[in-house]
Amino acid sequence: MSVVHQLSPGWLLDHLSFINNINYQLHQHHEPCCGKNEPTSSVHFDSLQMDSLTSFGTSATFNAFDSATQPDNDDRGNCEISIQNYVFRSELFNVTKPYIISAVHNECQQRNEKEYPVGGVKEENCLSIIGKKRKRCVVFNQGELDAMEYHTKIRGLILDGSSELIQEGFKSGFLHPLSEKWDKCSEPVTLPLDTCNLSELCAMAKHLPSLNETELQALQLMEENISVTEQDLFSRVVENNSSFTKMITLMGQKYLVPPKSSFLLSDISCMHPLLNCKKTYDVIVIDPPWQNKSVKRSNRYSYLSPLQIKQIPIPKLAAPNCLVITWVTNRQKHLRFVKEELYPSWSVDIVAEWHWVKITNSGEFVFPLDSPHKKPYEGLILGRVREKTIPLRNAGIKVLPIPDHKLIVSVPCTLHSHKPPLAEVLKDYVKPDGECLELFARNLQPGWTSWGNEVLKFQHLDYFVALESKS
Repeated sequence: MSVVHQLSPGWLLDHLSFINNINYQLHQHHEPCCGKNEPTSSVHFDSLQMDSLTSFGTSATFNAFDSATQPDNDDRGNCEISIQNYVFRSELFNVTKPYIISAVHNECQQRNEKEYPVGGVKEENCLSIIGKKRKRCVVFNQGELDAMEYHTKIRGLILDGSSELIQEGFKSGFLHPLSEKWDKCSEPVTLPLDTCNLSELCAMAKHLPSLNETELQALQLMEENISVTEQDLFSRVVENNSSFTKMITLMGQKYLVPPKSSFLLSDISCMHPLLNCKKTYDVIVIDPPWQNKSVKRSNRYSYLSPLQIKQIPIPKLAAPNCLVITWVTNRQKHLRFVKEELYPSWSVDIVAEWHWVKITNSGEFVFPLDSPHKKPYEGLILGRVREKTIPLRNAGIKVLPIPDHKLIVSVPCTLHSHKPPLAEVLKDYVKPDGECLELFARNLQPGWTSWGNEVLKFQHLDYFVALESKS
């Protein structure tokens, strides 16, 4: 379970626990009897078994093998099977201290204790080189003024709600005060190298020979080792409907695909395989690559303009009354765009605004709450697609109305933009067996379809640790 505590302000989540509840197990069949199934392509699959699954979005009973792919007893009878267990690297959630040191925090607090005068001009005390104080005027632009006004409005909600959830985390032992020993032992985490640039592969895949898209069906990952071409992988939705997790080897890099999950690896210009499946979704989570100055400077990932985001075919993907959730940065420009332009263009009515609050393992905000630069929270805008003329799925089943101003509090992963899972948080507001879709995803979840040009990024085997194997 990813929900550690649920209180009136919201939820305290354990992101790492959610990932490890998938319980990845690699089942390797050894020769001689299994040698004939070795793949020869640069893209191939191995089976991994999943013992338990508590994720929202899938309620089917898992069987060891699908009836259509049940292997012959002669093929399996003499095979030796070794089991290799994997868990996600816990050090990637080892956030022991805030990202900004206390001295900077105190300085920010002192600055924010002063009232900002009308007109967006403040007086700021600074130390000159010779140590004398001087005063200078700083003029805020309209975006900064809007951000300060918004922060003032939600500050109490963030502070009081987070404090209540954090205190509950201390009581249960999920959170721990930062000890001197823990502080000294914490070391910078060395992240795996991105040796397989998925987004660049997606850009290259656009130049592959085109296939007859109308006749292409989803690519099913069967129980046995199989081989497929790169062209298939980039032009079709890949589904793992079995009770086993699969391992995909792509360009020499290995990725884990959970059971009951599906994905499309492509960029925004090649979403048609997802539309060709003729499936609509009851939940759509969107994490757009918002444009901002730091992204432009770092060239860390490509971003989309507001016009490109509006062109995402949500009306074709959404089922009647679909719940649409969009992650939004703290730029008021983006927040207004979602509320005033994006959702209306998709016929989505806003029902709630939530906040993800990022804390350390010791319950501190990762950034000072009143920092003039980065804030320790991000927003989520929740909306419902206006009911269409076609009948609702499971119309007789009622769900709870979505509450406003809820908090999702969690220790963030140190990997960039690895958002916390929403599956268990949303289960009370979505009908059972709902179809779920995540757009611009960087990881996979059981029971969900995921799309993006980096959709396998955090499924890379380097982000997992192999435990002691057994036969």
